[in-house]
Amino acid sequence: MPIIRFEAADTPERTQIGEGLTRPAVEAGRLETGRAEGKYFLRHDDGCAVCGRAIETGDAFYLGSEAGDVLCEEHGRERRGD
Repeated sequence: MPIIRFEAADTPERTQIGEGLTRPAVEAGRLETGRAEGKYFLRHDDGCAVCGRAIETGDAFYLGSEAGDVLCEEHGRERRGD
């Protein structure tokens, strides 16, 4: 599965996703369900897997579903080769 870029985090803990992104979220071990605010969420409260930087509200970030890594903008671009 490729590394997926998210334009903006909803909160520092999680971002709401659509049904089409549930498979990568499950593969990454980051799917969260059963919240009043929505049906599916991607959890990213542990920050960037490379540098530990927190993903803040409004930050772009990346998900590497095979390894389960959340990456900040800088490290996500590097890993994707952007």
